[in-house]
Amino acid sequence: MRYEHVNIESFGYELPPLVLSSSEIEEQLRPVYQRLKLPEGRLELMTGIRARRLWHPGTMPSTAAAAAGEKALAAAGIHREKIGALIMCSVSRDFLEPATATIVHNKLGLPENSLVFDISNACLGILTGMISLGNMIELGQIEAGLLVSGENSRPLLESTIRSMLNDMSLTRQSIKPYFASLTIGSGSVAVLMTSSSISKSPLKLKGGASRAITRHNELCRGNLDKGMTDGSETLMNTDSEELMRRGVEAAAGTWPDFLKETGWTPDGIDCICTHQVGTAHKRLLFETLGLDPAKDFQTLDSFGNIGSASCPLTAAMAIESGRVFPGAKLALLGIGSGINCTMLGVGC
Repeated sequence: MRYEHVNIESFGYELPPLVLSSSEIEEQLRPVYQRLKLPEGRLELMTGIRARRLWHPGTMPSTAAAAAGEKALAAAGIHREKIGALIMCSVSRDFLEPATATIVHNKLGLPENSLVFDISNACLGILTGMISLGNMIELGQIEAGLLVSGENSRPLLESTIRSMLNDMSLTRQSIKPYFASLTIGSGSVAVLMTSSSISKSPLKLKGGASRAITRHNELCRGNLDKGMTDGSETLMNTDSEELMRRGVEAAAGTWPDFLKETGWTPDGIDCICTHQVGTAHKRLLFETLGLDPAKDFQTLDSFGNIGSASCPLTAAMAIESGRVFPGAKLALLGIGSGINCTMLGVGC
C-alpha cells in the first residue's frame, strides 16, 4: 500500500492516573508464588515491565478514547466539521452493541455526516485504522478523520489474578498462559489524519505492508462475556513463547514488502516504534530483522502492553521527545494475535 496525499496531523493520548507495579501484582499473588515456589521479581524479569497504568474503577473505554480525541483535535487545530470519519480501534469497548465509536462521536460533538464505526483487530487496531482512514483520504472521500482507542486493562488483570488465586491445580507449567495477561496496561490514544491539501503537519503516511498468518490464530484467545467493564470475567489464554516465535516469523515475511512499498532501506530508518510486548520479543524481532537497537523508542517498562494504543502512543512520545526530526523516517511495526502483522512508514 502506498499513499501520496495523506498526512498525520496530530496525536493525542491520555495516561491513566493509577500506577500498578509488577511487584504489587506479585504481592497479590503471594499465595500462588509461595505454593509453587516462584521467585519474587519473576514478572518484571521475564517481561521488562516495571509498571503499568490503570484507570479509576468505572472508567469506560469511550471516556478514555474521547479524552485522547479531544487532545488530538486541539493539537491539530482542525474544525470538528472537517472530520469525515471517526473509528474506534481498541480491543476494549463499552458494550457489544452499539459500536463504541457512536459514544465517542457523541462525546466529541462530531458532525452527523461522518462515518462512525469500530474496527476490531486485537493490538493492530489503530494501525489497521490508519490504513482504512488513509484509503478514504487518498480516494478523496473525506478530508480528515480521527482514530481513537481506549484500552482498559483492569477487568483482565483482576479476573486473571482472581482465577490464579482460586485455581489450586496450577503448576509451574500450567501457570505460564496466565503471565501474558499480567503485562497488560491501560491507556488511550488518538490519531488525526488529513488530506495533504489541508495539512499543516510534516508527517506524511508513506505506505506499508501487511501479512496474515491466520493458521496460528489459536495462540492467544480471550473470552468476552459481559463486555470490557469492571467486574466482568475476562480471561486470556496465551502461549507466549510460541506466539512470540510465530509473530516474529510473520514480521520477517512482512519486512521485505514494507521496504519495497516505502522504498526505504533499513539503514535509512531513523526511529522505530513497535508494539510493546516484552523485552524478549523486542530482542528477537530486532535480531531477526537486522535492526539497530539504538533506533528503538520504547515505553514498555513504564506502561506495559497497552493493546492497540501501544504502538501509536509510543510513536506520539517519540515525536514529542525529538526522536522524529525534519527529514526523519519513522517505522511503525505492529504484530497482533491472529496472527497479523502490519508495518507502516511515516516520513517527516
